[in-house]
Amino acid sequence: MSGSLNAAAKPKIAAIFTEYRPNSHADVIVGRLLGDWGYTPHVRVASLYADQLPPNDMSREAASRHGIPLCATIREAVLAEGGVDGIVLVGEHGDYPLDPLGRIRYPRRRFLEEALAALDELGRVVPIFCDKHLAWQFADARWMYEQLRKRHIPFLGGSSIPHTEAVPPFDPARLSGLRDIVVVSSGGLESYGFHAMDVLQSLAERRTGGESGIRAVRALRGAAVWQAMDAGEWPEELLLQALAAIPAAAAVHPRRLEAEPVLFALEYADGARGWVVQFERLIEKWAFAFRDDGGRIAAARCESDDDRPFAHFERLTRMIETLVLTGRPPFPMERTLMSTGMIYYAIEALYAGGALETPQLAIGYGLPEQKETTDE
Repeated sequence: MSGSLNAAAKPKIAAIFTEYRPNSHADVIVGRLLGDWGYTPHVRVASLYADQLPPNDMSREAASRHGIPLCATIREAVLAEGGVDGIVLVGEHGDYPLDPLGRIRYPRRRFLEEALAALDELGRVVPIFCDKHLAWQFADARWMYEQLRKRHIPFLGGSSIPHTEAVPPFDPARLSGLRDIVVVSSGGLESYGFHAMDVLQSLAERRTGGESGIRAVRALRGAAVWQAMDAGEWPEELLLQALAAIPAAAAVHPRRLEAEPVLFALEYADGARGWVVQFERLIEKWAFAFRDDGGRIAAARCESDDDRPFAHFERLTRMIETLVLTGRPPFPMERTLMSTGMIYYAIEALYAGGALETPQLAIGYGLPEQKETTDE
């Protein structure tokens, strides 16, 4: 037994993942829910489902060590012990095909579809967590969102990075007047670019009046990124301030070190503007800088671990547990739908060679505190 609840009283979780191997998202999330990493869980993993078993698979050993069934189907995992109280979906890592634009066809829609069918069979509604973006294509993401919404399922999704500590700290009240924001990132355009989009949206959604959607997305690569900066099409000052928040960032201008950056530019319906600058090797953290409607600038890095123990996943895991224990999501699931669409259409724009109008991202929502302010 561990934590404040005995084992029998803890809510039961079905952990469903693409693969469970060292340093995978299943390792750092499901592993914590199993009590690894020095973590004390307040829920109990009742079943596991692994879509793939790589040579360094950890799921079989974990199932044996904890006396948990490693189920042959998602249905079996959800129906374990008469039905679970929460579902964790980790569709990240594994050997899956790419679409023509390089996006990984992770089976997140299938995972959710099969989990929902099992819940429908039980006649139950339980909280669900889905790691990172909803799906590799936006049509699937929209379907997932609609299915969750019509069932009134408490849901948490998205990246771990928006929940990291901002260093240096700043007054979040300043985000109410956000007009321009730059997020710097690195790594894979889809996999790491989604983290950057989720960071951007987690900040941008705090504008006065809440979120009203994105009307257009533009993408540039290579020298065109720097040419657009020189032309004043995106703010060099915010880029440099975001990079300055990362101690290990090079002191020279990034244009001297990065010949092939990618820029994603997002135009919000209310006139706010966001940019994600994706570098190949310049940095290994995410950082941002924004300008408010008074012209003031704030900048910070997202304080994530680059190696074990990946402490930022501890905060995310605790949020997952809180979702299951309370049934209350920490933010609207529209954020995850929006971030999913942002990375999807950004990559579409990059390979289309320009800008795309995005009526699909006319997604409006507000945070609870924004509603309270409006009600007053």
